[in-house]
Amino acid sequence: MTDHLYYGDNLDVLRESIRDESVDLIYLDPPFNSNATYNALFRAPSGEASQAQIEAFEDTWHWNDAAERAFDDVMRSGNAQAADMLRALRSFLRDNDMMAYITHISVRMLELHRVLKPTGSLYLHCDPTASHYLKVLLDAVFGPKNFTNEIIWKRYGAHNDVGQGSKHYGRVHDALLFYSKSNERCWHQLFVPLDQEYAAETYRMIDETTGKRFTTTPLTGPGGAEKGNPIYEWNGHTRAWRYSKETMQKLHDEGRLYYSSTGYPRQKLFLEKSKGVPVQSIWSDIRSLSGAMRERLGYPTQKPLALLERIISASSNEGDVVLDPFCGCGTTIHAAEKLKRRWIGIDITHLSISLIENRLRYAFPGIKFEIHGSPKDLDGARDLAARDKYQFQWWAVSLVDAVPQNSKKGADGGVDGHIYFKSGARTTEKAIVSVKGGGIGVKDVRELANVVDREKAKIGVFISLEPHTQPMVKEATGAGLYDGPTGKVPKLQLFTIEELLGGKRPRIPLIERAFKVTEVEDMEEQDELDL
Repeated sequence: MTDHLYYGDNLDVLRESIRDESVDLIYLDPPFNSNATYNALFRAPSGEASQAQIEAFEDTWHWNDAAERAFDDVMRSGNAQAADMLRALRSFLRDNDMMAYITHISVRMLELHRVLKPTGSLYLHCDPTASHYLKVLLDAVFGPKNFTNEIIWKRYGAHNDVGQGSKHYGRVHDALLFYSKSNERCWHQLFVPLDQEYAAETYRMIDETTGKRFTTTPLTGPGGAEKGNPIYEWNGHTRAWRYSKETMQKLHDEGRLYYSSTGYPRQKLFLEKSKGVPVQSIWSDIRSLSGAMRERLGYPTQKPLALLERIISASSNEGDVVLDPFCGCGTTIHAAEKLKRRWIGIDITHLSISLIENRLRYAFPGIKFEIHGSPKDLDGARDLAARDKYQFQWWAVSLVDAVPQNSKKGADGGVDGHIYFKSGARTTEKAIVSVKGGGIGVKDVRELANVVDREKAKIGVFISLEPHTQPMVKEATGAGLYDGPTGKVPKLQLFTIEELLGGKRPRIPLIERAFKVTEVEDMEEQDELDL
């Protein structure tokens, strides 16, 4: 089976491209927070958020015609529980941003439930801002009996949102709402290593024969006789036992029973045989990514790879299909590939699709997957430019690994993107990127030269659909060279979309990527770990 990465609205992709009951595991982390910059993927080295990326999301969570259509879709979905729930929430919340968010998630959740296999599970990642509303939503879609866990992920040891007049406790956790489609869900119990202090305190007994440390556990059957546990007498004590009499005898013969002074048996659990502690519903052993961690790509809402590896390992098998409909910087996809699962990723921006493509090709050399919705040739680029000039500009900017800057609101000042690079040990410079989807001429090169000077940039990169004219090339050549730390490069550089699709790239010294690349995964080492 081929892995798939989709550009587009996940609702459209789910409806048009994902079959009923074809997915084994879904993880989603829908962007929402009262802080508008929560959704900003790209940031300049100064920390300034990309206006283009904010605008890619900003209309999604406001009550508008799209929210009204989504509400109507749920009302007509045939799921009476979901419709009743959403109607009741709207009467309480009214038509505001939170209600828009819940409505958009509701119509998508119906589709996610449809594509999930009967043995499948869903993990919805959220913060306390909306987790209580989302749990009610999931109860309506999946049924309350299919609620499995609310997992608390303690992402910070302490957080800087307290102090200086604040009147609340430190907000250090997220929630993961874990639901399954049925009680037949795929499940693998995971363990974490024993804490040394806990091990010393718990495994205090010493076996007289072997000298090994052990603790004990009850042998009575959970639920007693009503649950079918066998009743018999053992060493003077009659109980409903966990094991058959034959198994009890085997444990006794192997020296794995411990007897109290009254002869009551308990089972020995040896420290050396311990798998560790079963993972519980509070996860405090996986920390959020800090700027110093090598895994961090510069994506503000990026989740640790270990978090997704735990979810995928617990709730799927090798070869299963993992879906992330808000795949952002691709951590779910990365973890799925690493753990030998098949995957489907969906995101609404070309920026994310480009980032994930680069991340996967670097981490897994030779990887093969299909990208849907992004232009693959000049005709596709022309079609995108005709349909949506802003998405075309954002896509074109992503081809040169630039930070997008253009905005749907007002003039962009001739700046569609920035490429940051180092000119010394501590100095960061920038190149201006300008994209044109229509007719071009020498005046466009002159305008770029003016913008480069105005913005105190060092290099200008001009990207166009149409071929450059000879006067344009002459004008760019006349702008001279930038003498950087790795040598001289043209100050103005012209590229067509066709050239960029063919692999040609700007000459930028010591480029500082919009996102850092991840490390190459050692899949042979992964094979050894899986054995």
